[in-house]
Amino acid sequence: MELNKYIEHTLLKQDATEADVEKLLDEAIEYNFLGVCINPCNVKFAKNYLKNTDIKIVTVIGFPLGQNTTEMKILETIDAVKNGADEIDMVLNAGKLKEQNYNYIIDEMSKIKFACQGKKLKVILETDLLSKEEIKKACELCIEAKADFVKTSTGFVKNGVGAQAEDVKLMFDTVKDAGLQVKASGGIRDKETALKMIEAGAVRLGTSSGVKIVSQS
Repeated sequence: MELNKYIEHTLLKQDATEADVEKLLDEAIEYNFLGVCINPCNVKFAKNYLKNTDIKIVTVIGFPLGQNTTEMKILETIDAVKNGADEIDMVLNAGKLKEQNYNYIIDEMSKIKFACQGKKLKVILETDLLSKEEIKKACELCIEAKADFVKTSTGFVKNGVGAQAEDVKLMFDTVKDAGLQVKASGGIRDKETALKMIEAGAVRLGTSSGVKIVSQS
């Protein structure tokens, strides 16, 4: 298994410097990772740095709370695509999900999908905050809005555990027949955990521990 081709090498710390981003990009090149996941302010730099590679540039929208207005998320998306993002990971508005304002969620995701201009849209559900029923419902809404991926976590929930194999399997079972795929992220720090996520149905792994994972025997 080419585990490196599942990994989106991730750096989303708020104090990340350009030197930190450059180190991440060098590691992505060295280990031939599928992609990098970085904050929007670093997309243009990464696009130029990776111009002679096929490494995907992934960035985050409405991050990490998902509570921005739809209009702001759309503007973020347009800007990210203009700067060179290949894929967009947007944070679902978990409050709207919990109050069962499903029309709001579908409308927001559909508009952001349009703003992606053909780039893949992943929707971060923030599974730490949701019940199993809410996870399944969120996946169904993502299908309706024609997203490309459902994703577990931001990694920013205080005392959260991030991706869990049982949640990944639930997400996979819910979306697989509709053609959506699953990205597991949050707390994936070793090869054993990475393989559990893949076995549960994930085809992407968002992790800052990519080098450690692919280096483990």
